[in-house]
Amino acid sequence: MVRIGAFFVGLFFSGWLLVTFLVGAVSFVSEPPAPTAEHEFHLHPKEVSYSFNGPLGHYDKAQLQRGFQVFKEVCSACHSLKFVAFRDLEALGYNEAEVKAIAKNWAIKTPDVDPKTGEMAGRAPVPSDHFPKPFANNVAAAAANNNAIPPDLSLMTKARHDGSAYVYSLLTGFQDQPAELLKEFPDAKTPTGLHYNPYFANLNLAMAPPLTAEGQVTYGDGTKPTVDQMAKDVSAFLTWTAEPKLENRKRAGVAALFFLLIATGLAYMSYRNIWANTKH
Repeated sequence: MVRIGAFFVGLFFSGWLLVTFLVGAVSFVSEPPAPTAEHEFHLHPKEVSYSFNGPLGHYDKAQLQRGFQVFKEVCSACHSLKFVAFRDLEALGYNEAEVKAIAKNWAIKTPDVDPKTGEMAGRAPVPSDHFPKPFANNVAAAAANNNAIPPDLSLMTKARHDGSAYVYSLLTGFQDQPAELLKEFPDAKTPTGLHYNPYFANLNLAMAPPLTAEGQVTYGDGTKPTVDQMAKDVSAFLTWTAEPKLENRKRAGVAALFFLLIATGLAYMSYRNIWANTKH
């Protein structure tokens, strides 16, 4: 009796779900949602070629160092890297002495307690420290950035679809609003204090274009620092901060596939050897 009751209860809910789905489908076809500026003018990230793309890709340490330089000289004034320590930079090709110098000369001090007074004070970072936040708290961050809190960039390329390409597209995508947008959606004019960028979800963001001119940074390896190059380099660096073990993961994947191919071959040969004389 209980099973029969459960059957009818399940049948009722299944039927209800089916009816709800059909009603929603009919409503969508008969009264489609009104188009929005975000839906019509939002763009997917550009296609960008990186050395770490593909199953056999690897990081270009020279590019990562250039990207770190862009982050240091341009991005670090507003954005943090709270999950990255200075000593992690050794993976980019910096030696121990260089890492110590980078930490010691970092513009933002690491919060610490003064052992003499017991009060909070700042000190020069050491390699074991994580990159210090540029603002003491979210209130200070919002006050300095038009009431918008700059996000931490440690995992940004993991948090966004096509993360590397997204960061690159966002940095190179600032532009004036298209006339077609304002003609079709007069109320979608970018508010004062915001900046139009079709690669951002709602088309407008508080961050002003951070990369504005060629030569904004000076690369030590002689690479020409165009806006496009700087954007590509810093997006590669932020890919590394989010996936520092990417190369190990790809090597492990290739080794696993190689092992599976050999194991499959051995299993097939064993099967043929064991059952070779068996009559069907």
